[in-house]
Amino acid sequence: MRKLWTLLAMLVTFSLSGCGYNTLQRADEQVKSSWSEVINQYQRRADLIPNLVNTVKGFAAQEKEVLLGVTNARAKVGGIQATPELINNPEAFARFQAAQGELSGALSRLLVVSENYPQLKSDANFRDLQAQLEGTENRITVARNRYIKAVQEYNVTVRSFPSNLTAKLFGY
Repeated sequence: MRKLWTLLAMLVTFSLSGCGYNTLQRADEQVKSSWSEVINQYQRRADLIPNLVNTVKGFAAQEKEVLLGVTNARAKVGGIQATPELINNPEAFARFQAAQGELSGALSRLLVVSENYPQLKSDANFRDLQAQLEGTENRITVARNRYIKAVQEYNVTVRSFPSNLTAKLFGY
């Protein structure tokens, strides 16, 4: 009888240890995938900037300070290696977020300056770039929200019984 109880206890322990492993894998991959999408959208925004700056430069060359601010902010963003490991390094992540915030501010100033130039606002290329930039900003927001949701789901999975046992066992 004692052997039966021991065997049953081992079976239950073994069964619980495997509970949630696939769920943990799925949640972890979803977090990585969501973060990659955020990075892709930030890169898309950075890729639009040279064309936007060149278009504005053609109409508002005297706004060198604003144009230089955008160019410098883009260079700062480009100087930070955006890897999946970035989110695990708080200092690097803070620098990344600060650079992205600085770029957003510089782009906002550029768009405010463009309001002073009716010819620029009526330029089809500028309007197209502005629409692409707005669409990209919306995509960034959506991607960040999906990332936040994926992280929340991952955290709930890692902290829930019995997957928390599996998470501890496999180092999640």
